[in-house]
Amino acid sequence: MSVINAQIGEWLGMQPPATETEILQLVEGQFPPSVVKRLIALGLERSEIDQAIIPLRTLQHRRSRREKLTVEESDRVMRLIRILSTAESVYGSRERALAWLRTAHARLDGRTPLSLLSTDTGSRIVAEFLIQIDEGMFV
Repeated sequence: MSVINAQIGEWLGMQPPATETEILQLVEGQFPPSVVKRLIALGLERSEIDQAIIPLRTLQHRRSRREKLTVEESDRVMRLIRILSTAESVYGSRERALAWLRTAHARLDGRTPLSLLSTDTGSRIVAEFLIQIDEGMFV
């Protein structure tokens, strides 16, 4: 099992997924709205969660109706967790990882990595950027 999968389990308060298939099952099973509290505990701000995953108003409706997040929202949660875990690994601490995720980069057309995480394509760009940084291609 990878370090990222171990962190996924720890950060979501569940058994770490052993395979990509198990991660898919978690996403398709849809996360409860309480997952947002876990993201905030990891250091993310409410406004960042609004932008990357689910607007506060929609979240409040889900909570009041006792509904889970949609598959798409759950997928965005997983994307954000994977990127945060990778950034933490590259930068050696969550504080430094969050600082990097919140900083605009010329390579991202002046956008922050966090602002790209609401789409799969944006997340892939950020993941690739992190790999390049880790391999010493960019700082």
